[in-house]
Amino acid sequence: MKKKKSKKIQPNSNLKDQKLGQTKNSAKLVLFVFGIGPIIGIIIFLYSKGFFNAPNI
Repeated sequence: MKKKKSKKIQPNSNLKDQKLGQTKNSAKLVLFVFGIGPIIGIIIFLYSKGFFNAPNI
C-alpha cells in the first residue's frame, strides 16, 4: 500500500516541476522580449534617422 501511494505522489511532483519550469521559461521569454525588444527598436529607429553616421563638417 505504501509503495502505491509513493508512486502516485511522484508523478504529481513531476508535473509540478514541469509547470514551474514552463513558467520560468515563459518569464525569461517575456523579460527578454520586453527588455531587449525596445532597445533593438530604439537602435533601428536611430539608425534610420542617421544618428550613427559621422557628421559632415
